[in-house]
Amino acid sequence: MSFTDRLHTSDMSLLTHLLACLFGMGSWVSINGLWVELPLIVPQIPEGWYLPAYLSFLIQMANVGPLFVTLMHRFRPGALNEKAVIYVIITLGTVASFLLAFFWKETVVVAGAPRSVALLALTFFLSVVDCTSSVTFLPFMMHLKPQYLTTYYIGEGVSGLLPALVALIQGVGVVHCVNSSQSLNHTLNFSHSATTYELQARYQPAKFSAEVFFFFLSAMMLVCLVAFLLLNLHPAVAREHPNGCYTNGVKEKGIAAQKQRKWTEQKPMIDPYRVANVNPKSSFGTGTYSWTQVLYIFIVLAWVNALSNVVLPSVQSYSCMPYGNRAYHLSATMAALSNPAACFIAMFLPLRSLVLMGALTLIGSAVGAYIMAMAALSPVVIIVLAWIVFILTLSYVKVIIGIILRDEGYSALVWCGAVVQLGSLLGAVTMFPLVSVYSVFSSGDPCTTTCP
Repeated sequence: MSFTDRLHTSDMSLLTHLLACLFGMGSWVSINGLWVELPLIVPQIPEGWYLPAYLSFLIQMANVGPLFVTLMHRFRPGALNEKAVIYVIITLGTVASFLLAFFWKETVVVAGAPRSVALLALTFFLSVVDCTSSVTFLPFMMHLKPQYLTTYYIGEGVSGLLPALVALIQGVGVVHCVNSSQSLNHTLNFSHSATTYELQARYQPAKFSAEVFFFFLSAMMLVCLVAFLLLNLHPAVAREHPNGCYTNGVKEKGIAAQKQRKWTEQKPMIDPYRVANVNPKSSFGTGTYSWTQVLYIFIVLAWVNALSNVVLPSVQSYSCMPYGNRAYHLSATMAALSNPAACFIAMFLPLRSLVLMGALTLIGSAVGAYIMAMAALSPVVIIVLAWIVFILTLSYVKVIIGIILRDEGYSALVWCGAVVQLGSLLGAVTMFPLVSVYSVFSSGDPCTTTCP
C-alpha cells in the first residue's frame, strides 16, 4: 500500500470515528439537556419543582421502548428492522425537541388546575427515544470495526457534557449572593428597631431563552440523524466494516446475507493476545465466559449504571451545595468531562480483565459512598475530586463491559442495553422515595458555605 493510500485510509478512519462519535452523542443529549435546563423552566410552569419527580417517572415509564425491542429480539429474532427503528427514534427525538421550543410553556386545565401537558408529553417521547437508544445504538455498532465502539462511548459521554457546557454559557443556575436587610421591631418598645442582614440568592438572568436551547437540542439530534445516514450510506465507510461488505442501505439477499448475519452475530473482536476458546464455557456468545462470569458482568453493569445514571446524580446538589454554588458547578462540569475522558483512555487501554473491572467498581462505589455521606468538614477540592474519580472509574468500567460484550456478539450488546436500563430503573425506584418522600437529604443554601 502506497503512502497516498495509507493517508486516504487514515482519513476515512477518522471520518468514521467522527460519525460514530456524533451518532453516540444523540443517545441521551435530549434528556440530559432537559435536566440542565430545569432551573430556567421550573419558575415558569405550574408544576414548579415537582417537575423533576414527574420527569423521573416519565423516563422510567419510557422503558417500555427498550423492553419491547428486547422481547422482540428474544422471541422474534430478526423480525425487527434495527436500522428502521433507529431512523424512527432519532427522527422522533428531533421533532419532539423542536416542538418543545414552541409548546413547553403551554398549559391545559386538567381537573381544575393548569398542567404542562405538552411539556410532559414531549418529554415522554424524548425519554422513549433515549431509553430505546440503549438497545439499538449499541447493537448497530457491531456493523463497524471493534475500535469504533469506544468512539461511540465517547459520543455518549459528550451527550451529557455538551448540553451542560451550553447551559453554563447560557448562565442557567448562576447565583449571585446579595445582602438583604430586614427591620425587626422590639415587642416591648416600638420606638427601637433592629436591622439584620443576611445573604439571599439571586439567580442571574439567562443570556438566551429556553426556546433557543431547545432549538440547539433539536439541531444536535439532527446531527445524529445525519451521522447515522452517512454511517449507512456513505461509500467510504464501507471499508470500515469488518468483512469489507457494504450494501448502501439495501437489504442483502440470498447466501451472502445469511453469511453476513451469521458473522455479525458470532465474530469476536480480534485480539492477538487472546487465546482461542476451544472448549466453550457456556452457550453465551462465543462461550469465552462461564454463566457465573456472565452474571457477574451484568450485575456490575446494572450496579454501575444505577449509581452513575440515577443514584449519585439525584443527590449531587445536596452533596455540593454546602460548599457553595461554585463547587456545585465545578463538580458537575468536571464530572461531565470525566465521562468522555474515561472513554478516550479506553481507546488506548481496551482491557478486558474482570478483576480490574471489579476493582474499579469497588473504588468508584467507595467514592460514591463518600459523596453520599458528604463528610461535613471536607474542603471544596475533595468533593470536586470525588465526583471526578467517581465518574472516571465507573465510566471506564462501562467501556470495559461494552468491549467484553462486543466480543460476544450482537445479542450480548442487546442485553447490555437492556441491563443498562434495568440498572437505571432500580436506581430510580430506590432513590425516589429517599429524596422525594422521606426527605433523607437536605438542600443546601447556595449562599451559605458552612455545614450544619
